[in-house]
Amino acid sequence: MKRKILLSPSVMCADLVDLRSSIKALEEAEVDALHIDVIDGTFSPAMPLGLDTIKRLRDITTLDFDVHIMARDNEFFVQKMLDIGVQRISFHYETALHADRLVNLIKRHGVKAGMALNPATPLSACEWLLPDLDNVLLMLINPGYADNPNEQQVSYAVEKVRQLAERIKPLKKRPHIQVDGRVSFATIPELIAAGADDLVLGSTSLYRAGHSLAENRQALRALIQQSGGHA
Repeated sequence: MKRKILLSPSVMCADLVDLRSSIKALEEAEVDALHIDVIDGTFSPAMPLGLDTIKRLRDITTLDFDVHIMARDNEFFVQKMLDIGVQRISFHYETALHADRLVNLIKRHGVKAGMALNPATPLSACEWLLPDLDNVLLMLINPGYADNPNEQQVSYAVEKVRQLAERIKPLKKRPHIQVDGRVSFATIPELIAAGADDLVLGSTSLYRAGHSLAENRQALRALIQQSGGHA
């Protein structure tokens, strides 16, 4: 049986001047969720979407909101996302003083909870929380630097995915392995083969230049099928 591969396009890569049309096109492409980066400008040198914009987006689409918080003050942004009404929140281990508390806070509101790890952060960081997590978000480039074409996927990306897949095998409820950062047509097959089942899509895949969104979506569907999954 082929694995279901979730498609979570990054809103940051959409047309930020015409988000209504961009979201409509993503709905028509039948993606699984909108990946929304919430960045405070301190954790990473970017701030693509403000809280009011995310709130307005919630009013115009029924797509799930898959939120990735990159901030120093996790609790503040977690609460804001809960108030907006999102479906999944991932926060960074590197800035979470009380990670277990944050997971419990998120799940008490009926929202899925995930932990994000920077490229060089070891998998052991989330070991004790794995049974309670709905997903682990592995950053394959340094978060917040995606607009820099020189920022390449780390050399150990596939091996890190493979090791995480091995760690979660014994669990009754396995968290999704979400990958983010240069998830491209070239890298998707080996990431899926290693165990990834949730792809954050950006400028090297769904938003690949020179092709329409529909063309890229069809190419992704064919590539994922060839890789033993379906989307």
